[in-house]
Amino acid sequence: MVNVLGIVQGGRLQYEALLFMASFRKYHGEEKFKVYLAEPQPGGLWDFDPRVQDEATRAMLVDLGAEIVPLHSKVFGSNYPQGNKIEALALLPEGEPFIFFDTDTLFTGALDAVPFDFDVPSASSRCSGTWPVPDLYGPGYADIWQSLYDKFGLDFESSLDLDQPDEYWQRYLYFNAGFFYYRCPKAFGEMFMSFAKEIRDNPPAKLDGQEMYPWLDQIALPLVVHALGGKKGTEAARALDGGVTCHYRVLSLLYAREPQSVIDVLEEVCAPNKLKKLLKGSDAFKRIVYQGRGHKLRAIITPDDLAKPEEKLRKKIKNRGFWMR
Repeated sequence: MVNVLGIVQGGRLQYEALLFMASFRKYHGEEKFKVYLAEPQPGGLWDFDPRVQDEATRAMLVDLGAEIVPLHSKVFGSNYPQGNKIEALALLPEGEPFIFFDTDTLFTGALDAVPFDFDVPSASSRCSGTWPVPDLYGPGYADIWQSLYDKFGLDFESSLDLDQPDEYWQRYLYFNAGFFYYRCPKAFGEMFMSFAKEIRDNPPAKLDGQEMYPWLDQIALPLVVHALGGKKGTEAARALDGGVTCHYRVLSLLYAREPQSVIDVLEEVCAPNKLKKLLKGSDAFKRIVYQGRGHKLRAIITPDDLAKPEEKLRKKIKNRGFWMR
């Protein structure tokens, strides 16, 4: 059995979780994969009740095969909800392989077809150089990343992609935390938590001036993967980065830049009336998917737009009034 982990909470994530589960069930039975959705609970680290409030949504998630498990936050909370993924790993069965996915993920194929080697962890390489942002006068990428590897007693040199030039962000191990996997959630989660807390509370001096939020999980993740003998660009990671899953992040971005085949899966999965009734509670789903604004958006996007940095694509979408998530 392979365990699949996501996060669900009230608001936007509950609608994304419905799409997550409905697309997952399109390709998977219950024989090989078990889905856990960790739901943060109200408490001292939350300044609001993060639970799903709509019982119909909760029932639908369970009907689609999710086991909703309570997550009692001990380290992170409303100040850093990305930390949910780190804390939630402790909820999974020890010693069983797992795959974590951000909830804004659409399944476009079957995980059975992915050649996983759970002994060699990896994560998503569908990212840009969002962190660090070196100052003109230094320290640069190499000094910043080496200070982190040194802090945790890890070999920096063996993490480098020597095919990439010095001081180019892709030379240094970096991931999007939209998915990651390993053979044991306890081993991965305890190290992830330890590294993230230490970076947050006692960062190396060379991180002075660097933004920690919202990047903390993505700062710690490559260190964890490397420490456990993992790497980027594994066969499994390449399959997940676009072939079997789509980490769309924002519905507007999905319609603007993903292949038509992805949109076809999205609209097929969203079509059943029992799901449509729930998803229409989200303005983004109602307008972008059901009222056709996604197709109007797609019609104004040119190949030149797609060749530009994401920031410029986002700006055009917002300027035209199509940005919704």
